[in-house]
Amino acid sequence: MSSDSSEISLFASRSWFRANSSTSWSDVVSLRLAACCLAALLLSGCGFRLAGTRPLPETLRDVYIEVITPYQVVPPPLESSLRSILQRRGATVRGSAGAGTTIIRLSDLNERREVLSIGIDGKALEYRLVTSVRYAAYAGGRVLAGPDELRLTRDYSFQPAQVLAKEAEEARLREFIQTQLAELMMLRLETQASHREEGAALAADAPADAAH
Repeated sequence: MSSDSSEISLFASRSWFRANSSTSWSDVVSLRLAACCLAALLLSGCGFRLAGTRPLPETLRDVYIEVITPYQVVPPPLESSLRSILQRRGATVRGSAGAGTTIIRLSDLNERREVLSIGIDGKALEYRLVTSVRYAAYAGGRVLAGPDELRLTRDYSFQPAQVLAKEAEEARLREFIQTQLAELMMLRLETQASHREEGAALAADAPADAAH
């Protein structure tokens, strides 16, 4: 995976959705949640610890989330989801940056909808939602993670006769995508922060080892 940009598709093939266009988005989410729960139970039985159960790196235990989104009054779901994840993991999420606080900066949050197919009447039948965001983390004036970009895509069908229902489904889907982005971002932040802390510890031990 490139360190500059990551494009992740929630599903491997558009053809699956065309063949199962009658399946609702809520059904798909329910199936995915059930599969995740089953996998978690099996892994826990084998003694495997999920990433979200490990202690947070020291640099992610006291953070401030800075969101650069012009003309947006309500915080985006991405920020709310990232805040919830951090708090569940035991982090203190502050309302402003202070001494010793790690700053997680989110910028260039972009959502767009692309037409994938149209019917014989010229109306859209299938869309693709693309959501991307840039992020970086800074601790003590130094870069802790990033800057990098995350991107998620999701295809869905559209029935002109069910406009209101589909609009509500699209709104839920947009929120779901941002929640997934927050989870992926947390994994990235945790991994990069851990690597930097390990590297700093090795560097600190090196002079002592050389002296012997």
